[in-house]
Amino acid sequence: MEKVLIDLNVLLDFLAKRDNHIAAAQVIGLCEEKKVKGYVSSHEITTLAYFLTSRYKSKDAPKKIIKDILDLFTTISITESMLRNALDSKISDYEDAVIKEAALKENVKYIITNNLPDFKKSTIKAISPSEFISMQHRH
Repeated sequence: MEKVLIDLNVLLDFLAKRDNHIAAAQVIGLCEEKKVKGYVSSHEITTLAYFLTSRYKSKDAPKKIIKDILDLFTTISITESMLRNALDSKISDYEDAVIKEAALKENVKYIITNNLPDFKKSTIKAISPSEFISMQHRH
């Protein structure tokens, strides 16, 4: 089964119904259907929690969303060595360099993101959700 790491911006597109939410929903759907194995990094979960708690007044909605994300995706723990490796990455955005390190740890095939320019120097290929969906339809 193909392994992909889902970047936080894709999750936020889906949850907030932003511009790219349809493609994001399709990628998440492929993970739900177990057609691909979806991963997220642990630091994405804490950042997502921050966004959700600022959006919802109730604590119940963010907790449920986080639980659903944890049930759906495999979480990649971030280690000190990964954080150190990201410091020396050719990727200039540190958070994105950490994402790449997480992807390397699990040998994922693609990082699915809407932030393609920041991943130009990644050793793991980054593709948009719509690009990934198109590739799946060709198989």
